[in-house]
This record gives sequence, structure tokens and C-alpha cells, in this order.
Amino acid sequence: MKKYIGILLLLISITFVAFAPLKKKPVSVYLIGDSTVADYTGSYDEKDYMKERFPIAGWGQVFQPFLSSDSLSKIRNIIKTDSAIVVNKARGGRSTRTFFEEGRWEEVYKALQKNDVVMMQFGHNDAAENKPERYTNVQAYKEYLRLYVKQTREKGALPILLTPVNRNYPWKDGKLSNVHGEYPQAVKEVAKELQVPLIDLTQRSIDAFTAKGQEYVTNNYFMNLPAGKYEAYPEGQNDNTHFQPEGAKAVAQLVFNGLKTLDLPASSAKK
Repeated sequence: MKKYIGILLLLISITFVAFAPLKKKPVSVYLIGDSTVADYTGSYDEKDYMKERFPIAGWGQVFQPFLSSDSLSKIRNIIKTDSAIVVNKARGGRSTRTFFEEGRWEEVYKALQKNDVVMMQFGHNDAAENKPERYTNVQAYKEYLRLYVKQTREKGALPILLTPVNRNYPWKDGKLSNVHGEYPQAVKEVAKELQVPLIDLTQRSIDAFTAKGQEYVTNNYFMNLPAGKYEAYPEGQNDNTHFQPEGAKAVAQLVFNGLKTLDLPASSAKK
């Protein structure tokens, strides 16, 4: 009798394994963009992060915790697996043009797999007319965004466009305003033209920073540092573009909130 019970249990186990749902392959979420997105830890520039970089942080540097298994249930419109891995390829000083010319996009393109996600946030360096080595005019900016979108779709991956996160200026009467001129609107136009999911991070950051207030944001979100507090910045720092960890986390939250609201167009994953 025991023999038959054992066989029965074995058959039940085999049946359970055979019909148990298989875990889907983790989705890679590629981040491409500039210094406001970049991860300064690890092998970013071969520097000791705590001694030579801290507390600077791009929002992509702190984005992985927002893609925990619990959080993924809130963005099933974007990621349908139970795990996702952030692959941060953003780099300081890069515009849409230089990111392509240096072969950084080619590296991402070759690695892309079906159902991966590519989140694109450029604009800070494209708009830098005083730095011709990185400057990209609005029309060229749009062309490079179109290229990234189309080639992402060629690989069966999902492109998501982000308008550039705002700098900590200009402030007037307690309100922050757009500092990137025509570039945020250019992203919106490409998104509409190609039916690409869009997160308006420019407006989201303007609203969030205004709600926190100029003094708080200046001292806690951006790299405005007193002398003698951090080893990497012994003389202090006045920087209203790059983030401290608290600012990076606040922006990462805005990005995640944006993901939750995306309504994917029917053609969003098509070529």
C-alpha cells in the first residue's frame, strides 16, 4: 500500500511541476541620458565614490528599489514579469548626438532583447549652446530621439520618452519655471508623432520642487554643499543641476509615478 501511495505522490509532484507557471525572464530597463540620470557608483569613472564623488547621485542610480517585485505590480502596463533589472547607461555631459557618436547607443542596441524597456532622458547638454562639443539643436535633437525610438522598437523593446528634469532655476515669486526652452516640447512632439509613452518629467519636477520650496530644494535636493562637510568637496559646492541622494530619490519617485500613469498606445511596441 505504501508503495502505491509513494507512486501516487510522485505522479502528483511531476504533474505539479509540469503545469506550474514558469517565471518569466527578468526585463532589463535601460536608462540612457545625461548626468542627472547617471550612476556615479561602481565603475562610472574609476573613482572611489565615497571619497571622490559622494554625495552626487543621478536619479537612475537609485531607481532599482522602485522596481522591486511589490512595486512591479503597480506598473503591469509596462513590465509584466516579476523582476526587472536597471541597466544604467546614462553618462554625464552627453547629448542625444554625442551619446550616439561615441557608440554608447550601439552598445545598448546590441544588448536589447524583446520586451526590454528603454527610458530616454536628454536635454541638459543638447541645449548647451555655449558648449559646441555637445550642443544639438532642436531639430537634430528630435531626429536622434526618433532614431532611438525606432531602433528600440526594431528589437521588440519598449521606448519611453522623458522630458528633461528641471534645474533649480529660474525661481520667481516662489515658483520654479522651465529652464530648457523648446526641448521639453520637442520631446512631446516626437512622442505624439511616433506614439511613444511619455513622462513629462520637466513639469513633474517643476511642480514637485515648487511644492517643496526653493530653500528646501536648494539645500537638500541639489549639490549646494557647505565647506568641510564632504571629503570630495572640501571647499563646498554650488550646483543647481546635479542631485544629492535625497533629490535623486525624489526624482526617481516622480519617474515611477509617471510609469504608473502611462497608457500605452497600440503601436508602442511596433516597429
